[in-house]
Amino acid sequence: MAETDASGAAETIERIVNNIGKVMRGQAAALRKLMAAFFSGGHILLEDTPGTGKTTLAKALTRSIDVRFRRIQFTPDLLPSDILGVSIYDEKDKQFHFHEGPIFSNILLADEINRASPRTQSALLEAMAENQVSVDGKVRLLEDLFFVVATQNPIESSGTYPLPEAQMDRFALQFNLGYVSSEEEVAILADQVKQHPLETIGPCVTRAEVLALKARAADIRISAELKRYIVDIITATRSAQGVALGASPRASLALMKTAKALAIMDGHEFVIPEHIREIAVPVVAHRLVLDAQARFAGRTTRDVVEEILQTIPVPA
Repeated sequence: MAETDASGAAETIERIVNNIGKVMRGQAAALRKLMAAFFSGGHILLEDTPGTGKTTLAKALTRSIDVRFRRIQFTPDLLPSDILGVSIYDEKDKQFHFHEGPIFSNILLADEINRASPRTQSALLEAMAENQVSVDGKVRLLEDLFFVVATQNPIESSGTYPLPEAQMDRFALQFNLGYVSSEEEVAILADQVKQHPLETIGPCVTRAEVLALKARAADIRISAELKRYIVDIITATRSAQGVALGASPRASLALMKTAKALAIMDGHEFVIPEHIREIAVPVVAHRLVLDAQARFAGRTTRDVVEEILQTIPVPA
């Protein structure tokens, strides 16, 4: 990327957001979260009802960068080998040859991930944490640009398997898209009178620019006071009322990295408290487990994080 200053990086990211915005109307807040996860090296879990644009979001991001996109429709009969790949014996040379599964891509859409068995869900654990998979006793590296967009339907629970805590902890952010305004929905209808707007957008940045931006985001400065602020927030979740399982140090890392990504999106050279507070709920809430009494009382993990943000003093 020719431009290495913060303002140049922000302009490049804005170009991506505007390109996706041609398809995803009325989703400015969601696109900001998407970019925060993408450029921090994390993955996202979208929990929303059907038809809100989850698949379209992943495809629009892919078309904006021109990278490999694969989609896996998770079902109860899906096997880990359907995701990772399998070795097949070739009669011609009397050897086994590995055939890559869809996980060997740049952007992977794991659609309705909670419909697959825990055994199959776990096939993503190593890939999401370490950018590699172990198949047939051999470690195979994924590409340097690897991003998982997983979805699940919060309404239908029949025939689903809740994601275990270890799996939830691998997602940098969890958020939903929600319904757009009536005016935006009318605009969506107008956009698709003749064809889907996905067919009209193309790459607006190169793969090299994306990798440079990710490296740039990692170099954004964050003060010792803000690192302590992050740790104080995460530590507070472990003793919060109604919480059976608090957030791990992985949550602290994710909060720091996504805050850095927000900083670069805003053209800043350093993180400010507002970046941490903005992204704390989608980064932390899905990692918490409430006890039975709190759940029955209607308390949510989002409530817990928001209360902590109101309690912990913000560094000056």
